[in-house]
Amino acid sequence: MPMLFVYATAADAEEASRLGRALVEARLAACATVIAGARSVYWWEGKLAEASEAVLILKTQPARLDALVTRLRALHSYDCPCIEAIPVSGGNPEFLAWVERETAATE
Repeated sequence: MPMLFVYATAADAEEASRLGRALVEARLAACATVIAGARSVYWWEGKLAEASEAVLILKTQPARLDALVTRLRALHSYDCPCIEAIPVSGGNPEFLAWVERETAATE
């Protein structure tokens, strides 16, 4: 039961919630966790920037990753959103099976 955490950032908790809801409704993610109040420091267009953001953690299976990334990029307000897939090496087998069931492709 391979699983991925997909880490993304959004402009604020409202956007992260909207993105998470859309991805869960489309069964591209089984769950979306929004963590408000993140502070990011980064280089953008040659300048050092700092911004408040929200973190979005999505749980999915590898077979759904490409579709998830495509949809997330299409819905996101950023020109170049942070979207990173992190393999999960273990955990509660019942939870991992649940993620697999909830993200199964439907015809």
